[in-house]
Amino acid sequence: MTRDSPPLSHPPRGLRSPLRKAGSGLPPRLDPDGLRARRFRSLRTITALILREMATTYGRSPGGYLWAILEPVAALAMFSIGFALVFNAPPIGNSFPLFYATGFLPFMLFNDVANKMATSINFSRPLLAYPAVTFLDALIARFLLTVLTHMMVAYIVFFGIIIIFGARADLDLPVILLGFSLGAFLGIGVGTLNCYLMTAFPVWERSWQIATRPMFIISGIFFTYDSMPRFAQEILWYNPLVHVIGVTRDGFYGAYRADYISVTLVLGVASLTLLAGLLLLWRHHRTLLES
Repeated sequence: MTRDSPPLSHPPRGLRSPLRKAGSGLPPRLDPDGLRARRFRSLRTITALILREMATTYGRSPGGYLWAILEPVAALAMFSIGFALVFNAPPIGNSFPLFYATGFLPFMLFNDVANKMATSINFSRPLLAYPAVTFLDALIARFLLTVLTHMMVAYIVFFGIIIIFGARADLDLPVILLGFSLGAFLGIGVGTLNCYLMTAFPVWERSWQIATRPMFIISGIFFTYDSMPRFAQEILWYNPLVHVIGVTRDGFYGAYRADYISVTLVLGVASLTLLAGLLLLWRHHRTLLES
């Protein structure tokens, strides 16, 4: 700009502040271009974190993603063979592998999502030192990769059991997706809260593993809620995973009437833990990264 040039009435577009100047008497206004740029930057950050997670988790092991499929298949095979030697038929349907898959796969989805979310800050700690990477980016990236992986594994396993082994199933796809969605949402909530607790108090990680070890037995993977004694039902009803597995099985077995299911309970537990975890992380994430 020369000395004789008239002053600009407005700053150039790229130099405008996203907020109106304080004290101008006008309410703050966000710059749409700045918001779009931040959203695009966050999307690129999440994508980069997902690619890093894929390379770290699966890229360094022989077989890569193949192990994500072989692990549940091997577990279901052992369950099916072991229980087939003891019982003549599964509690529901005609296939041991399908019955255990309807309990094992949603449980593993919840468990893996919760564990991956809980270790997000420690896993991405070096990258969180950069201003462009936030703790929300780390949480979202690990959640998306874990859910997509488990959905792919579930599709392959169920397809193999029903088509190859001829298991009878009356599929209700919306109900099946609801069951897996509830498991994923519950994993988000518990994992986000544990992300703060395990990072702030390292002893909590071991304590949580010990306290939740019986969950594999008492969540209804090997039995149905209706087959339990009355006193056990009154206790196990408060385990949200019992309802997650009940919804999933309701989507595979048309004759199965799971009247005990409470979707509200699962949503309530998941929402409360998620809100508590996000609030604690938002207030203390800088302290956690500096510790």
